[in-house]
Amino acid sequence: MITLKIQKKLQSASGEILLDLDFEIKENEFVTLYGASGSGKTTTLRILSGLSETDQGKITVDNSTWLDTDKKILLAPQKRKIAYVFQDYALFPNMSVRENLKYALEKGQDQSIIEELLELMELTQLQHQKPAQLSGGQKQRVALARALVQKPQILLLDEPLSAVDNEMRVKLQDYIIQAHRKYKLTTILVSHDIAEIYKMSDKVIVLENGKISKHGTANEVFSSRLVSGKFQFVGEILKIEKENFIYIVAVLIGNNVVKIIAMEEGIQNLNIGNKVLIASKAFNPILTKID
Repeated sequence: MITLKIQKKLQSASGEILLDLDFEIKENEFVTLYGASGSGKTTTLRILSGLSETDQGKITVDNSTWLDTDKKILLAPQKRKIAYVFQDYALFPNMSVRENLKYALEKGQDQSIIEELLELMELTQLQHQKPAQLSGGQKQRVALARALVQKPQILLLDEPLSAVDNEMRVKLQDYIIQAHRKYKLTTILVSHDIAEIYKMSDKVIVLENGKISKHGTANEVFSSRLVSGKFQFVGEILKIEKENFIYIVAVLIGNNVVKIIAMEEGIQNLNIGNKVLIASKAFNPILTKID
């Protein structure tokens, strides 16, 4: 369990704001921080990791106090069981994939974790390559594997997939989910991609000007009701669920997730990830796949 209550003055594009947060994250949850640039998402990760200070606050993890400004407690970053993955990979260019992972080992740590992570991230065939020989997606898998070498309690992901193309992004999401479950991590992701958030998150925390404006599941945070009348929208299918004799199709339209009721014949040949045109008259939406 992570309990975080912090305050810190920040400079944003619109002037000074107060980052003022108070929330809890359960053990093994996958939580995403969502919001506009400058709302405090990255600063929150940095404060939790110990890389940035806060003006006032308290952080406890599993009943261990990491920060308490009143009691002048500030646990050093290297003593926090946290792994932090950034956008820019931060790999050592003169080291091979295996050497990058080996460098992250603690003194006396069992090296079998390296073989395990090379296999999990499908890097075995690339283990002797250096970063310059790897694609962006391969580099990000190495960065993720290296972050997991010390078996952290908490995994922090600061938009790690923003620099890769959509196809690779989907594959990397699967690697992250697999690692989150295998190592029973508590994971906090910063992302602007609603489809990604919907796929990966147990809970979403929306930040606006340094404060929590909304929180809950992706459904609760992003879903909206379709309005009556004629309309046409293009969206992406996120989920298809059967309920009795009907299907509920969750579609990402812009920054909103809408749910559409469909019969079996209406979803034939439709799959998660398909782009669709939603057209309707009154309350009878029709989904049409866009090739």
